[in-house]
Amino acid sequence: MSLQLYDIAHARAGDKGNCINISVIAREKQNYALIVKHLTSEIVFDTFSHLAQGPVTRYELPKLIALNFVIENLRGGGVTSTLAMDIHGKSLSYLMLSIKFPDNISI
Repeated sequence: MSLQLYDIAHARAGDKGNCINISVIAREKQNYALIVKHLTSEIVFDTFSHLAQGPVTRYELPKLIALNFVIENLRGGGVTSTLAMDIHGKSLSYLMLSIKFPDNISI
């Protein structure tokens, strides 16, 4: 069975204009290194490229065992001008958590 980010982390999302901010927090300290190694800005951009033009910036927060991603240039212009159903982007944290790790990775 493939390991998904959901299996080892949780996420929170918030919007700022035409950007979305998604924090990924490891459920257990020992999984933080795995998340740091495999959850790159490029992988996140690939996952969100149908929704945003980027760039994607990653910030490491080791004391919080978390990563924070800022995804810029959302299509539709963000909360004040989009026609999307989820105008605040809260469901985008679930898209982030659906990212799969390579098949040879397990916990």
